[in-house]
Amino acid sequence: MVYKNLFYRLLFSLLFFTVYFIAFNNKYLLFGLGTFIYLLTFYEIFKFFKNFLIIILFYLFLSYLCFTLYIFNYFDNFIFNLFIFTIIFFDSFSYFAGAILGKNYLFKYLSPKKTLEGYIGGFFFTNICLFIYLFLIKETFEIISLVMLVNLIILIAIIGDLIESYFKRKNCIKDSSNYLPGHGGYFDRFDSFIASIIFLTLFSLFNI
Repeated sequence: MVYKNLFYRLLFSLLFFTVYFIAFNNKYLLFGLGTFIYLLTFYEIFKFFKNFLIIILFYLFLSYLCFTLYIFNYFDNFIFNLFIFTIIFFDSFSYFAGAILGKNYLFKYLSPKKTLEGYIGGFFFTNICLFIYLFLIKETFEIISLVMLVNLIILIAIIGDLIESYFKRKNCIKDSSNYLPGHGGYFDRFDSFIASIIFLTLFSLFNI
């Protein structure tokens, strides 16, 4: 079952990367892709979540509002792609580090599979990928600011995952749906993005 789930995770990730690479240079295509994902997530919530429904819907609507505001007012291709890949890399590296080395479980009530080793591995390897990427593109950036941004995104991504886990726990469900084999549902898969895009929009709005 573990290998089957891993296969499905890799298959979906490959599909998402393919679609994303088609759209990543065009903010209107990105907006369309994001809107489609939000609509599917709204559908999941209406269908499977009964408790705290108004709060969950408000949280998701706030996220979508920030996503729309960011795309049409603050969109920066480099920053947005850095944002997306930070979330993907952290999620992936945390998953593998936790599966291989995980022993000390954190937030066991909310998210029983999350481990300290997984989080540390995610932080470490995501930052390594950031430095490799910045070295390869050979552009002049404020390295300290970018490192701070990446690690703040990681922190908010963790919070987003725990928020979604809390809502699932209060609704007595393991996954938000079974629409994405190996991942659960759209709320499961994009929980980090849903929280982090709020932060990225505020970051852009106030030029933090």
